[in-house]
Amino acid sequence: MSAATVKTGKLPNRIYRAVVIRTERLTEGMMRIVLGGEDLAAFISTGIGDEYIRLFLPERGQDVPVYPHPEGDYWEYAPEQVAGPMRTYTIRAVDPEAGEISVDFVVHPGGIAADWALSVRPGSQVGFNTPTGLYELPADATWQVLLADATGLPAAARLLENTPAGIHTTAILEVSGPAHEQALELGEDTQLRWLHGGNGDSPSRLAQVLRELDLPEGPGYVWVAGEARVTREARKYLRKERSLPVTHFKVVGYWTDKAEEWNERYEALGEDFKKWLDELWSTDLDPELIQDEVADAFDAHGL
Repeated sequence: MSAATVKTGKLPNRIYRAVVIRTERLTEGMMRIVLGGEDLAAFISTGIGDEYIRLFLPERGQDVPVYPHPEGDYWEYAPEQVAGPMRTYTIRAVDPEAGEISVDFVVHPGGIAADWALSVRPGSQVGFNTPTGLYELPADATWQVLLADATGLPAAARLLENTPAGIHTTAILEVSGPAHEQALELGEDTQLRWLHGGNGDSPSRLAQVLRELDLPEGPGYVWVAGEARVTREARKYLRKERSLPVTHFKVVGYWTDKAEEWNERYEALGEDFKKWLDELWSTDLDPELIQDEVADAFDAHGL
């Protein structure tokens, strides 16, 4: 694996074929899967703590996934192929010397990725694409606030490990209960607070806690990762009520609570709504303004 990382520019689009090296149960609700194999000798990390990949998983009961091929900025399948399950995950750690990457999975009954993580054995195969990072600490920042639920915990943990010295950091992490907390590597200027709840078990408190925070003076950065509605509320607060420059926050929805119900409501809106969304995203409008319109529309329709 290349020891170099690329923090700017665009990485070449490719599909990596990896092998499960080992698994580790981190907590009651999280498994770590360590991936290696010959393909990872060419792996290049963005070096960004919340970099994410699309994992191409085997069908239930299988050990080998259906591998797509790179096509432009995305990927495609051959006509004779039937695409298998694909899920998005952040990379928890990169070990260039060992030629390995680690991916942490929130495990819960019924999810195909969670079931795979709980049952997979060394030697099984999995594919993934070129990583993409989103976190971008401004050069003039003196502080940062990181908020995440269990799905964002792996990225938040890596961000904490990579935080430059001198950046005053507050991390607020929401997990189901004390048994889900992890021992994390913290810098001298870092304060960590655990919240218990949310994560599909009860309403999340992340957005409310964000509102209650006294953000430090001076330039800083707020990073939020979690359930889609919660992060939408957090983004609205930061952008519209706090008027933070868009370069000084990043808010990412990692999952949707009660996804089946959400999909039913979305489908009930009909093709005209979907067409409107597609046309909106294809315009030359500022992406932040597009996100504003989409968030308002989703809120209006109970999404």
